[in-house]
Amino acid sequence: MARGAQRQSGARRTAPENGRRPRNRDEEGIIPVLAKVVREVEAAVQRGRVSPSVRTRFQVVALLVREERSRQKADTTITEARRAEQLKRLDGIAVILAKTAARDTSLLRLLDTDVVPSDAARDLRRKLLEDAGIEVPPEEPPEPEPAAAAAPAQRQVVPQSVVSRQLANPFLAPDYSAAEKRRVQPRRLAGWELLGPLFRSFELGGASSCMDLPAPSSFHAQTDLELMPHQARMVAAAAAGHRTFLLADEPGLGKTAQALLAAQAANAYPLLVVVPNVVKMNWAREVGLWTPNRRATVVHGDGDTVDAFADIVIVNYEILDRHVGWISDLGFRGMVVDEAHYIKNKKSQRSQHVLQISEQIRLRTGSPLLMALTGTPLINDIEDFRAIWQFLGWIDEKKPLGALMEDLEEIGLTPADRGFYPAARSAVIEQGIVRRRKIDVAADIPARRVADLPVELDDDAGRSIRASEQALTRRLVSRYERALEARGPDVPEGIDHELVRQIARSELSGKTAAKSEENVFSMMRRIGQAKAGPAADYAAQLVRSVGKVVLFAKHVDVMDAAEETFAGRGIQYVSIRGEQSTTARQKAIDAFTNDADVAVAVCSLTAAGVGLNLQAASNMVLAELSWTDAEQTQAIDRIHRIGQKEPVTAWRIIAAQTLDARIAELIDSKAGLAARALDGSDEEISASGDVQLEALVALITDALTELAVTA
Repeated sequence: MARGAQRQSGARRTAPENGRRPRNRDEEGIIPVLAKVVREVEAAVQRGRVSPSVRTRFQVVALLVREERSRQKADTTITEARRAEQLKRLDGIAVILAKTAARDTSLLRLLDTDVVPSDAARDLRRKLLEDAGIEVPPEEPPEPEPAAAAAPAQRQVVPQSVVSRQLANPFLAPDYSAAEKRRVQPRRLAGWELLGPLFRSFELGGASSCMDLPAPSSFHAQTDLELMPHQARMVAAAAAGHRTFLLADEPGLGKTAQALLAAQAANAYPLLVVVPNVVKMNWAREVGLWTPNRRATVVHGDGDTVDAFADIVIVNYEILDRHVGWISDLGFRGMVVDEAHYIKNKKSQRSQHVLQISEQIRLRTGSPLLMALTGTPLINDIEDFRAIWQFLGWIDEKKPLGALMEDLEEIGLTPADRGFYPAARSAVIEQGIVRRRKIDVAADIPARRVADLPVELDDDAGRSIRASEQALTRRLVSRYERALEARGPDVPEGIDHELVRQIARSELSGKTAAKSEENVFSMMRRIGQAKAGPAADYAAQLVRSVGKVVLFAKHVDVMDAAEETFAGRGIQYVSIRGEQSTTARQKAIDAFTNDADVAVAVCSLTAAGVGLNLQAASNMVLAELSWTDAEQTQAIDRIHRIGQKEPVTAWRIIAAQTLDARIAELIDSKAGLAARALDGSDEEISASGDVQLEALVALITDALTELAVTA
């Protein structure tokens, strides 16, 4: 497609020299064609009719505007004045595209440069170019997508633990129930194209996007944690034998817990969980909370530390290409895909791998548990769910399969009948679509709560932080040991806790460390900088699924990094900082409250933690930890205020295996469980210095304990 765009300059048709008055140059070429089409798209969106064809026209106009802009800038045969004039006209079309996308924000994703045009988009592009008098060379056969081919051999790894498991159990137990499944032959619907009408049925809308769920059964989690009613109903469906789910609850409604307990109810072990990197450690933590009787293993890098005998294997999309071979052959009986919109592009490598693995699981297991988790509403971009439905085994490339095909036949109608669409929509939903909003189950969940999201810092910054923490610990332990030696022979047995506290206090005073040495404050700042990317990434996911989000950070550079991420993704935001004037701050608040296009408020934890009303959002991301629970509570109170109609969730980003996690535990322990639940407890809240001191005390104590054990 790019080659065609590059050849446009020399492929324009020339008017015959027959003496007639030359046509107005402004009416020639691709720009007037694009102007006409973009006006049609704008009118359709204003009427609320965003059909697949409208979306295709929007995408193709954006694509051709980019191509024509590049061509105009590279064209050496025109004057600078003509070039400026043409670029100005293209800017006018771009403005209409932006305004149109503002009316329906789901269109914004079609502007991404990595979105692969569909066959319909490619056909429309060719037609518009031909309408503009531009000869389009025949399309060359597309080069195979790297994702569609098998991963290069050198990228494939087989961890030693996997080899050990294969040797211990070389033959998987046969499951003959898969052979009992019969392919459904269409009767009334033979010859009909059905996938298009199925997607269309969701665009037409309906009363509900949730299957009928049974009442909670006698199944209970083997934990002290209590399921909320809406969670228990979904788990009851798995216990009753349902095996495929598109779980699309809004964030904050406990999709992770529901998936883990559904796997336990279905005995779907070993279970494979494919997740974004930002939530990988959180899944391992949730396994320990909800199914402590099951062992989880997390795949890192080449999988050197993976436990192939574990019940639950957690792997992130980014490294799936290295492990798809052994994962496909391990004999999983269940598979969960978290943030399933990650696989919407079927030509991408991760989509190909996920579909390959799920197909192997369905072939080897009669009734595997397959779950796709996403908070994205089903009514937007229903084409995005083509890959998800295929992952679940509801459809293949061309038609519905199995139970879905049977249900469509039982409707007794064809796509030519208007009544087919609502009935077809219900048939798809009953395959396993579960969608609840916070407001629908408000009675089930606390009015406000803090949800921790551990993230793994596995890049160079993360390794540097852990190395610095180890250096800080060694320095403090060394000072402790020198202080003991100075006392002479009268050294008490065990750890001298009072001396430990003295060492920690002197460290906090800043008088003992050299300027070049790391201290607890500089380390926490570096951790905040490293978490800025994952925090902004998660906030962007929330924007996609629930709308407006508030992101709090302590340091300006963390706010800057988050804002850069939002700008790169085309997400509009406002910034609320300490150096702003009162007028500028109020303008930002008003924009966040009243402008539907402003999706994120990026706020300073110290400057915006009090006195502001940001209740246009019900979700918040705490990118950096405060030193006290009171400061954290003040920030959450910016959205949990009188007039807030939805339960509030504050997502606290925690850097796993660092000082960050230790400080989070200390803040919570100091606040107490009642204060942690934000229920108005009058329990005394500790000062920030107490948390800082206890963090250092814990570092020194843990290191001394470990030394004593290894001595």
